[in-house]
Amino acid sequence: MSKTLPIIHDVTEHDAALYRMERLDLEFSNGERRLYERLHGRGHGAVIVVPMLDADTVLLVREYAAGFHRYELGLVKGRIDAGESALEAANRELKEEIGYGARRVEALRSISLAPQYMSHQATLVVARDLYPERLAGDEPEELDVVPWKLDALHELILLDEFSEGRSIAALFIVRDWLRHHGG
Repeated sequence: MSKTLPIIHDVTEHDAALYRMERLDLEFSNGERRLYERLHGRGHGAVIVVPMLDADTVLLVREYAAGFHRYELGLVKGRIDAGESALEAANRELKEEIGYGARRVEALRSISLAPQYMSHQATLVVARDLYPERLAGDEPEELDVVPWKLDALHELILLDEFSEGRSIAALFIVRDWLRHHGG
């Protein structure tokens, strides 16, 4: 059963660094009115990349996560630059963050982050047939690259330093996709 989307009566905006904050005056199909706030990302989108060193090994990165003031293990990710496709951005981010390019990059789907209050989506890309190549990136320090076997995913998801939901979901999606589409 499909519901009717609420009517937007008014939108108030203000800037919040990398995002634009919007306050929505909504009216639902039952007549209820509420104010909702949402963040809109600026720019051209983002990518989250699963770099496969071989058919069984993903390359993770350990980088500083300001939200928790700790180092977090996760996937290569970044913004799509103007004039760049998601696949081009994925390959650039690989070179900047882990020092590899990919001869085969495939976009699998979009993944959202807190869709109840953010419009942000990232294109999930699997990268295979890697080769060494490094580009200068915008990270303040070199990132640790950590190889991880996909058959040990059950161990990875229990680590405190591996907590980002998009990275967890992406690895399960790619693991199952590879099983059906070959390594």
